[in-house]
Amino acid sequence: MRHVEEVTLKAGGAVLRYGAFYGPGATDDQVELVRKRQFPLVGRATGHSSWIHLDDAASATVLAVEQRATGVFNIVDDDPAPASEWLPHLASCAGAKRPVRIPVWLARLLAGDQAVVMMTEGRGFSNAKAKRDLGWLPRHPSWRQGFAEALA
Repeated sequence: MRHVEEVTLKAGGAVLRYGAFYGPGATDDQVELVRKRQFPLVGRATGHSSWIHLDDAASATVLAVEQRATGVFNIVDDDPAPASEWLPHLASCAGAKRPVRIPVWLARLLAGDQAVVMMTEGRGFSNAKAKRDLGWLPRHPSWRQGFAEALA
């Protein structure tokens, strides 16, 4: 991925780093796991995620292409949050019970290191540069409302 970004930037292009997608069809697999209580909170679930609605990702992409933007842009909403917040909210919006919590050692055995790192150490990202340089404003500024709308 680093190589692709470097080549893109050297060629005068734009790198768009999207958050986790949600919207029509984007989280169906995750929601099904949440409803079956097979998507647990790991440890203290303090790893942050940045989300983006599919429509907002598309609008940012169009702006970047139309403006022939150059540089790196994080295409995320305004509200990065730890898994301990977004996962229970997703469950609530999906009409599911609250997710179970499992210890880190068990999650590492069941899902691997990457899943554990995402749930325990993930970092949120800022969309300030995309807003400033592209004039982009997400229609869904937070996954909080977006999840509720997407699962209504």
